[in-house]
Amino acid sequence: MTAKLDLFAAAPQLMKSWMGTSMAIAASLDAALVELVKIRASQINGCANCINMHTAEARAKGETEQRIYLLSAWRDAPCYTDRERAALGWTEALTRLSESHGHAAERESAYDALNAHFTEEEQVKLSLMINIINGWNRLAVGFGLWIEPAAAKSAQKAAA
Repeated sequence: MTAKLDLFAAAPQLMKSWMGTSMAIAASLDAALVELVKIRASQINGCANCINMHTAEARAKGETEQRIYLLSAWRDAPCYTDRERAALGWTEALTRLSESHGHAAERESAYDALNAHFTEEEQVKLSLMINIINGWNRLAVGFGLWIEPAAAKSAQKAAA
């Protein structure tokens, strides 16, 4: 896939702010959980760029191949904690928001699990993380982005 434009050249100040916000939100939560959330939202959104980037980052942070491969079937895989399941359920609820009109009970169930395993502050941080990765997915899919993980790390360092 060829990028339609360079986001950082087209809107450098806003993209630097977006990157900085992304990094700050990610740093406010457990790194392993953040990568699981990023991968799962990216799977739902069909963002090859972000799936590629965040599976590489998850591996670099010690995530196992088994847990990465089973992420799309997390409900049936025994290798996730209850806290991770709550985060993944909330990720799906927010990422699929437009699909879930009329399914308030499912959203409430996801929220109940979230509320049982996360403080209010963590709930906000996680929800912001989910919003950030959904935003990156939309930028990457919309503009046909493909950034190798090493190049993404360089961009993150430059934004810091």
